[in-house]
Amino acid sequence: MGDQLKSSLLPDEIEEEDDSNEWITTFADLCMLLLVFFILLYSMSEIDDQKFEATFQSVTKAISGKLNKIATSRVSREEAGAILNQVVTRRQIIKAQRKVFEDVKYLQTTKGVEGIISAKFEDGKIIIKLPSDVLFKSGEVTLSSKGRVAIAALKDFFISHADQYINIKGYTDDTNPGAGSRLKDNWEISSLRAVNVLRYLMKLGIKPNRLTATGLGEMDPLVPNNSVRNRQRNRRVEFILDKMMTGP
Repeated sequence: MGDQLKSSLLPDEIEEEDDSNEWITTFADLCMLLLVFFILLYSMSEIDDQKFEATFQSVTKAISGKLNKIATSRVSREEAGAILNQVVTRRQIIKAQRKVFEDVKYLQTTKGVEGIISAKFEDGKIIIKLPSDVLFKSGEVTLSSKGRVAIAALKDFFISHADQYINIKGYTDDTNPGAGSRLKDNWEISSLRAVNVLRYLMKLGIKPNRLTATGLGEMDPLVPNNSVRNRQRNRRVEFILDKMMTGP
């Protein structure tokens, strides 16, 4: 009789004990989600990196006892730490790239590219643009003498910033090569132009492991191809500078 009574009560007692601990999991999830939320806020603000990291360590230490006991938490301390590291690294890259971008302003006054070079800063990358009409004769893919002078004017800047990958992108307008052209289409024109710029940079001493070349034809026009002036703007070569994560 006593055993039957004990066995009939045991399941209810166990179930009640499990229910009483469910709030801990929810609370731990809430803490970690709040932590991730503040990390995201941090990524969009101007905060002292050292102070924030010290605060982050204090918060994670304060709640580590509870988190270590709970295996069902959706966001672990390791995951939150990884998010923080990514945010901090990204901020450091953008900060460093802004300094490089300041040097581009001096580059714009360099003999050979003054008045023809343009640049912008976008998502941690630096985009330098040169008109194709400066670099190549109409319908040609070999650098002109004026084009070689313009590329040579960029050499010192690229060498002095050896921690930058350089992706060279060639673009055309929407006018296809004529029937008598030896070039098949705009893809071929833009690709060969980008490759020839890359080869000339290598000749000038830029390490090949920093360089890539891409031909995009008439894709991604700056303006609609509906006038002579607009088509001229769309014919261009861009140098996309992206900071290396490791040394060159």
